[in-house]
Amino acid sequence: MINTVIFDMDGVIVNTEPMHKASFFKHYKELGLNISEEEHDTFRGLSTKNLYQKIKEKYKVDASLEELVNRKREIFYKIFETKKDLDLLPGVRNLIESLYKENFQLILATSSAKATLSKVFTRFNLYPYFTHIVSGEDFPQSKPNPAIFLEAVRLSGNSKQNCIIIEDSTNGIKAANASDVFCIGYKNVASGDQDLSTADLVIDDFNTLTIDKIRNLVKQD
Repeated sequence: MINTVIFDMDGVIVNTEPMHKASFFKHYKELGLNISEEEHDTFRGLSTKNLYQKIKEKYKVDASLEELVNRKREIFYKIFETKKDLDLLPGVRNLIESLYKENFQLILATSSAKATLSKVFTRFNLYPYFTHIVSGEDFPQSKPNPAIFLEAVRLSGNSKQNCIIIEDSTNGIKAANASDVFCIGYKNVASGDQDLSTADLVIDDFNTLTIDKIRNLVKQD
């Protein structure tokens, strides 16, 4: 029986992806890089550091990883602080509060940096609901590598059979599949062209996830 829900953040809890995308494309322009939206969509689920590592290798960018990451975050934070209408995705606060009330353990496993997730969790007062927060910056490889989800399962103290993952990106779904944990793919139109076909369940509305439905999800062999 499911008792632990592992959430991705960007595109699942809050729609910061358009702001991240705007930040990246502003930075790409500063760097003189002509990166298409289609190519950028393939980076979904990567940590900022690993994304820029790929860009440095492909486009021979001279700036250091630290310089690239810091500049992108500087652009993002300015956008985030001035985005007054930013809110949680429809239905997700009710889902989080309902799960918490029913004594589910909630864990965040996001590719976002600790500073970024801290801004989101502070702004929307989410810290009380989550027992553990795992950031992609603590891992040498990003999703689709399953390390971040395996660490979330370890921290839960439960077996994989008692956990589920909620993801919105191709790389996130692949990571969940590789971790052998039941995965719900959330279809978020703002996340770009993402392949959710290998998720165990695909939804486009959090209101369809009742407590009883979640509790009784079982991964098929």
